[in-house]
Amino acid sequence: MKKFALAVAALALSTGAALADPVLGTWKTQPGDDGNYGHVKISKCGSQICGVLGQGYDSAGAAIDSPNNGKRMIWDMNIDGGGAYSGGKIWAPDRDKTYKSKMALSGNTLEVSGCVLAFCRSQKWTRLK
Repeated sequence: MKKFALAVAALALSTGAALADPVLGTWKTQPGDDGNYGHVKISKCGSQICGVLGQGYDSAGAAIDSPNNGKRMIWDMNIDGGGAYSGGKIWAPDRDKTYKSKMALSGNTLEVSGCVLAFCRSQKWTRLK
């Protein structure tokens, strides 16, 4: 019985680790059109990925007290596997536009891209340690 309990506990712990997605965490965006950048906290939202804009910073690196802090930035992003994410939306605070989005993870770099009609843009975000 003791071995069975240990096996169940080990399985539960390994399943939790397997469910953790490598994109989860806090990311620093590239500066937008206005020179400002932010920290985006990416987390699981059910079976999908979402992200919230945390603190924003101006081009000099000073914290910005903005109504955008805490605003939803990424939602409905599907986990495709192999570091690929698609089918979601992303809101760009510098243009106040929402784009159909996809993301590609490579190590500590996350390429985030989005399109509205034929107009597309992308950024490379870096993971904050």
